[in-house]
Amino acid sequence: MQNGMTILEQRRVLVVDDHPILREGLRGLIDQQADLVVCGEAGTVDNALRLVRETNPDAMIVDISLGKESGLDLIQKTRELAPALAILVLSMHDEMIYAERALRSGAGGYVMKQEATAQVITALRCVIDGRMFVSPAVTERLLNTLARPASSRPNYSVDRLTNRELEVFRLIGTGVTSAEIANHLHISRKTVETHRTRIKEKLGAATAAELVIQAATWLRDG
Repeated sequence: MQNGMTILEQRRVLVVDDHPILREGLRGLIDQQADLVVCGEAGTVDNALRLVRETNPDAMIVDISLGKESGLDLIQKTRELAPALAILVLSMHDEMIYAERALRSGAGGYVMKQEATAQVITALRCVIDGRMFVSPAVTERLLNTLARPASSRPNYSVDRLTNRELEVFRLIGTGVTSAEIANHLHISRKTVETHRTRIKEKLGAATAAELVIQAATWLRDG
């Protein structure tokens, strides 16, 4: 108590995004809240993990794509380092593709960047309180999957893919070339071709054309 008023405890938030302008915008949004404050910003996995150790945040907001790195990998590493840390994914990527995987990696919620700023703050407070936050559409999808008998659930073979392979697979489904995938992910074309080969093996695709059809179908039905 101070001067007869309760001092509101501020929850410390670490912002992780590889775009400085977006980090600045999130800092401004969060610091406007009486119960929240940004304790640090990072644009890479290594810097984020360092700040988790140094600042001991209550929550972390992270994007799926961190330049050449993956936010999903960061989530998994953070879970090992700070199991109790609340994690919210804020990404431009379609939640119907990535939300479930983010939750399995250890995130507590998923919000797309085009959502209203009030939704971001609501989601952040929700995961800090230990509750899950996803859209009603994702919630329905998860519940429908759990409601089915195990024998009747589809075999989601894409679960065998690594996070990077999934990203390549998603881009294949949009019809872009290997060169365009390489440019988008900031990796070499040779690396993209290696990913393509491994994805074909894991999904049982006999040809490149069959892989494109599988990816497009998965993207459409996802």
